[in-house]
Amino acid sequence: MHHASGVPDDDSGTLFGLDALGPAPAPAERHSAFRTSAGARRLLPVRRIYAEPAAAASPRGQQIIARYPDAEVIPVDSHWRIPGLHGNEGNIDRWVRVKGETLVLGEKKTLTTRPNGRSADWIAPGPSNGCAMACAYCYVPRRKGYANPVTVFTNIDRIIGHLGRHVARLGPKPEPNQCDPTAWVYDIGENGDCSVDALICDNTADLVHAFRQWPTAKASFATKFVNPDLLDLDPRGRTRIRFSVMPPDESRLLDVRTSPVADRIAAAADFLDAGYEVHFNLSPVVVRPGWEDAWAELLRHLDDVLPARVKEQAASEVIMLTHNEELHEVNLGWHPRAEDVLWRPEIQQAKRSQNGARNVRYRNGVKGESVAALRALIDRHTPWLRVRYAF
Repeated sequence: MHHASGVPDDDSGTLFGLDALGPAPAPAERHSAFRTSAGARRLLPVRRIYAEPAAAASPRGQQIIARYPDAEVIPVDSHWRIPGLHGNEGNIDRWVRVKGETLVLGEKKTLTTRPNGRSADWIAPGPSNGCAMACAYCYVPRRKGYANPVTVFTNIDRIIGHLGRHVARLGPKPEPNQCDPTAWVYDIGENGDCSVDALICDNTADLVHAFRQWPTAKASFATKFVNPDLLDLDPRGRTRIRFSVMPPDESRLLDVRTSPVADRIAAAADFLDAGYEVHFNLSPVVVRPGWEDAWAELLRHLDDVLPARVKEQAASEVIMLTHNEELHEVNLGWHPRAEDVLWRPEIQQAKRSQNGARNVRYRNGVKGESVAALRALIDRHTPWLRVRYAF
């Protein structure tokens, strides 16, 4: 019935309703308190910025370069191919330092919105790729080779324009589904963490403000970082934030440089009161000795500390661990203790991904039994927590 597809948008012309749905002019830079704090500087002590010339010259690029006046700006032809950064095995020893000290500025050349149907109806062209945090199981660095700092896409106006046209083409959502009963849901943070991106520039703020103008659509992103600056963005219910949680001891091993799990949970009420829809990702679920007891304790904590207003609108996603052979080798170079729990060949099987990566996931029987066990724990300890899907 609608024309929307995963075909790249050519940015030509306008479609019906675009004038009403289109993005407002980019606001002046917001001077947010946490963004300039010591905590933000510890996460992103940027010393060098690799930049495509057009990205560096753009308003967003200039905003970022001005934020880090002491950083060396290094011109590059492509944000994907940076000599000395990508494909450099020596960077394994500096895996975490690179994430904090290096930024990359580029333009997103191909704007594609892909159908999803699990976490969201659609995967939007993201405003970034990579992250300043260093979760040991993260799939994003697999394509980059030994380094995965944040790449910020500075042509945010084109990204928002593309999304506005996509929303307009779709029109109202014809029927409810597990993504949302009334809105088309767009995941805007597939390859990064929008809460961390908001420390660098206003890309996240611009997307939140765009979606609040689109009554048939809703933005969504998962995060492991509590950024209080997001509380000032006034999303008006059009952005869903999904706090990823796992047992705290496991998080301290695997979620390197992230906010503590207790802080993510404690922030839920503040974000709901600020106008966000607040969900939880139970992710990733790592099968290890004692995992069921650890998850039961986490679920009891959720039930104990979350106020009724959060529980009434909450939903969750259950995501079992998927790992990767190449990432396993990288991790052995900088964080081998993580691999003691992530790499379990005796209960895992190979899975070739759509992009050809050699992934491993839990064997079908192990996965099925584990999902059933976790669902039983949810029913027992957090019966209010609806599971939207388990994967």
